[in-house]
Amino acid sequence: MKKSNIKNFALSVCAVAAIASCSAVSSSKVGTAQPNLSNTQWKLADEVKGNVPTLIIENGKVNGNAGCNNYFGALTLDATAGNFVAENLGVTRKMCENMSVEDNFLKMLQQANKYVVSGNTLQLYKDQLLLLKFNKQ
Repeated sequence: MKKSNIKNFALSVCAVAAIASCSAVSSSKVGTAQPNLSNTQWKLADEVKGNVPTLIIENGKVNGNAGCNNYFGALTLDATAGNFVAENLGVTRKMCENMSVEDNFLKMLQQANKYVVSGNTLQLYKDQLLLLKFNKQ
């Protein structure tokens, strides 16, 4: 193995280890019992260009604004295991300036399968990977 290949391999291993250690610390509560999310409203914690996406949970359904368009769909929650599954999402169809924010938000919302509530913060995960973070409204 060339010296540059060894160096690149070592850097890759260090980067993977650093990422794994960060996600393990922040996701230590994933898969454990969580508070019930029924009848709650959340706002995406990240700053985005345009409207900030929202998440409204009520009566086994999810809806809100994805940054441009409104969305709605079914939601399956299991607070005892912290499971979160949003599916069959429908979306209004306005064209907006920054559709990538909306597209990414909806994609991650549908990939989420776990949730963790800490104070006024809701985190959605795909297994142990943090996808979205919200603040309670």
